[in-house]
Amino acid sequence: MDSTAAPQAGESPFAPPLPGDPRRPLGPRDPGDAWVEGDRGRFWGRFGSAGLLVHDPAKGVLLQHRALWSDQGGTWGLPGGALHQGEEAIHGALREAQEEAAVPPENVRVLFTSVFDVGYWTYTTVVAEALQPFDAAISDPESLELQWVGIDAVACMQLHPGFGAAWPGLRSRLTEALRLTSQE
Repeated sequence: MDSTAAPQAGESPFAPPLPGDPRRPLGPRDPGDAWVEGDRGRFWGRFGSAGLLVHDPAKGVLLQHRALWSDQGGTWGLPGGALHQGEEAIHGALREAQEEAAVPPENVRVLFTSVFDVGYWTYTTVVAEALQPFDAAISDPESLELQWVGIDAVACMQLHPGFGAAWPGLRSRLTEALRLTSQE
């Protein structure tokens, strides 16, 4: 496992909020940054949300250890977040992964998407392969740590409940997509 730890105090202008502090966005708040509530629960992202599951053949899958102050904080998931109004899910996932983990969008190729839809909200997992190796780096206060985790070890992590429920199907589709791309 390859890991990137959060910056120490004084190393970054992105100091995490103190316990009990509200979430502090880094710039003007986007209209999509809001909770959506309905009969199936409460979800982040007025226009839906998206995350990037990127696989590097030498390193594994990039996971984000979520900041404690975030929803389901302390769990492992994907870099991602709320979509902007009118934003396509693939663009949003790539934008969020670049903002949160310094994933260079030009270094990845999208393999497929998977959509979780509750009727009034959607989460799109954008699955991609790294075309060139890159170093992930924490680039905002939403991460405690970033790690490259082998496909077989992902289920051993304390996963965000939504990602944990989706992982078996995503793993199966990723494995098949990687098999097919290796035959090209």
